Amino acid sequence: MPSPKSIFLTKLSIFFFLILQSIHCQANVPQLLVADSLFAQRSYKEALEIYQANYQLGVYSPSMLLKMAFITEGIGDKEMATLYLSKYYDLSPNPQTITKIKSLTGQSELVGYEVSDAMRFVLFLTEFREVLVSALTLFLVISLILLWSKGRKLTEPRFYWPSVLLIVLIFVTNNFLKSQNAALVTKSPTLIVSKPSAGGELVDLVEPGHRVKIKSSKDIWYEVEWKEKIAYIRKDNVTRL
Repeated sequence: MPSPKSIFLTKLSIFFFLILQSIHCQANVPQLLVADSLFAQRSYKEALEIYQANYQLGVYSPSMLLKMAFITEGIGDKEMATLYLSKYYDLSPNPQTITKIKSLTGQSELVGYEVSDAMRFVLFLTEFREVLVSALTLFLVISLILLWSKGRKLTEPRFYWPSVLLIVLIFVTNNFLKSQNAALVTKSPTLIVSKPSAGGELVDLVEPGHRVKIKSSKDIWYEVEWKEKIAYIRKDNVTRL
C-alpha cells in the first residue's frame, strides 16, 4: 500500500506539471521570433498579424508593444497606436511615452497616467513575471528532488511546507500578478457622468488619450476613478487595456 508521503508527492508532481503546462501555453516563442524577423524585413503587415494574435492572448512584451505602435501609426491608425503605447506605459512608465501619446491624440495634458511607487513595483514584477515564475519553478524542482532523495527520513509535515508554499507562489504569480485594471478613452467626445444613466450629472467632457481606472462594471457602464473621484463612463467610449 502506498505511503501517505508517496501519495502526497505524486499529487504534488501532477499539480506542478499542470502549472508548467499553463505557463508553456501562454506564449508561442517561435511564432514571435518569426514576427520579429518579418518586422526586421519591413514586412509590417504580416508581423502585425502575429503580434496582434498573441496580444489577444495576453502575450506581449514592451518591445513588441512598441513595434505594434510603430506599425499602426505608420498605417494611420492612431487609436491603436495610442492603445499600444498606453499599454507599454504600464510596463515601462516614462515621460517620452507620455509625450508621444500627447502627439498622437493632440492633447496638452493627460489624466490617468500617474504611477505611485507601489504601482511601479507591481509593474516591475509584472514585466518580469515569466522570469519570476521560472525562478520559483526551479526552486520547486529542487525542493521536490530533495524530498524524493530523503525517502522515509522526512516524516514531519514541516518538511513539505516549502514545496507547498512554492506551488502557491507560482500559482498566484502566474494567475494574479497583472497590471492595473484600466481603460483608454477612444471616442470623441466622451462624457464622464456622476451616475450610470443618461440623466447623470456631467463630471467632465474628455477627448481620446486619457485613461480611467475601472472599479466595476454595470450594464453598459463602467464605474471608474476619475481625478480621484468615482464616476461613470459608457463602455463603448473606452477600450480596456
